[in-house]
Amino acid sequence: MAIVDGNGLPIAGRTESASPAEVTLVEDTLDCLWVPGYPNRLIGDKAYDSDPLDETLDEHYGVEMISPNRRNRIRKTQDGRPLRRYKRRWKVERFFAWLHNFRRLVVRWEYHAENFTAFFYLGCALILLRHL
Repeated sequence: MAIVDGNGLPIAGRTESASPAEVTLVEDTLDCLWVPGYPNRLIGDKAYDSDPLDETLDEHYGVEMISPNRRNRIRKTQDGRPLRRYKRRWKVERFFAWLHNFRRLVVRWEYHAENFTAFFYLGCALILLRHL
């Protein structure tokens, strides 16, 4: 999981196995930010549409979560105004496309998770160096 800034450059990142839901990883990723302070808003896909996550992010971090409502949601929590910012989510996808330029991150060849995490951090550092 990664958190990027408005330019698509990484400000936090974390690797985890594929089994946990992404909603449970948001708080841990926010705790390991590489820059001081928290972002004002997070933009995520429909998987992040969760009332407990919204409340936790707002109370503990002061972060607004912007994600489209799931199709089966009974009580709609957003009108269209916050979703105007959702159109900027392509910057997150572009960051992951930049990460896929590194072969070792496309397919996980490493047996140990620490090695894969190290290559993830190295890829993030190289992306930052290219765009500074």
